[in-house]
Amino acid sequence: MTKSFNSDLMQGTLDMLILNVLHSDSLHGWGIAQRIHVLSSDILKVEEGSLYPSLYRMERKGLIKASWGISELNRRAKFYKVTKTGKKYYESEREKWIQLAGATAAVLGHSF
Repeated sequence: MTKSFNSDLMQGTLDMLILNVLHSDSLHGWGIAQRIHVLSSDILKVEEGSLYPSLYRMERKGLIKASWGISELNRRAKFYKVTKTGKKYYESEREKWIQLAGATAAVLGHSF
């Protein structure tokens, strides 16, 4: 059985995960959390208390943009989309995160 981890991730890590899932699609908060959970094979669980502060911070920085829409459950929801600035930031930081993950795995004696 695989353990699920709450989003006790470093701030920058959660931001990168959010930018990654928003890179190709506009999603509301619950959809973002679910996509991260699914893409991580049910290992990462992003809680509201971590997700929304990260979304608001990234919106203030101009990395994402929010607009109101209707969810798949026919409810009013705020949908988030990556801005041009956010895409540039994501592209410039993505490779750094991949290298960091590989270096960390190497120090721990594991490679992927």
